[in-house]
Amino acid sequence: MARLSRPKALAVSALPLAALLAAAGLAPLPFAVAQPGGTADVLGNYKGKPVLTVTGAPQRKTEGQLRMTTIVATGPQMDVRIGDVVDGWFRTDRAVMPKDSVYPTGDDVEEVEKHNLGDMRKSKDKATRAALRYLRENGVKGTEKVDVDVDLGKIGGPSAGLFLSLGIIDKLDGDGSGEDLTGGRTIAGTGTISEDGKVGAVGGVALKTQAAGRDGATVFLVPEDECADAEAEKPAGLQLIPVTTLSGTIDALRALRKGERVPSC
Repeated sequence: MARLSRPKALAVSALPLAALLAAAGLAPLPFAVAQPGGTADVLGNYKGKPVLTVTGAPQRKTEGQLRMTTIVATGPQMDVRIGDVVDGWFRTDRAVMPKDSVYPTGDDVEEVEKHNLGDMRKSKDKATRAALRYLRENGVKGTEKVDVDVDLGKIGGPSAGLFLSLGIIDKLDGDGSGEDLTGGRTIAGTGTISEDGKVGAVGGVALKTQAAGRDGATVFLVPEDECADAEAEKPAGLQLIPVTTLSGTIDALRALRKGERVPSC
């Protein structure tokens, strides 16, 4: 039987390996690639419509901006391949995430959208209850008939909760002394909210700080447990303020407006 020389044998054995690598490069992987998304001022309009419509109590005129932040990811039905993953690993404005962490309900686009919008509705309800509870505990009267509507188009998920609560409070009472919560600044951030005012962690914070800096924010409110992620790709000049509760967030914003010391990551 004829025997292959070593170079020929290596060349022949490399063929299946090359084929496997080529196949791996073409095969879809269970990842999503995310990047900084849009931001929306909850005190203003989004796509021509007010984000927060508060009825049932007198409202105050506000200045400054409270910008909730988002990320955008490859769609649930979009294939992500090894080249996309490698590119995402080496770019600061991209993040590679397990697909099931971004789309826990699966690959059906309509089901994903329904789930995310459902989370937004729940977040709005919790944000409203948390805001009204805070106002009542701080002696603000006339909130018994307050109703809140939120319009953020097709933006879904629970991570705008903190900023929806802040927006409601700013529209109804400001910082409690006649001043705006923002102090006239553009303040961005993220965080879920519970009915009793606890701020919860979210995903994609490093990307959200980039979105905030791009859209003019000088301050970013971040759930305290995610300070390290927020620091990772923080734009120059963006001040990070860690928060754990709604009342603590308002205390920090009040101190910021007065030029007093505020928490930092």
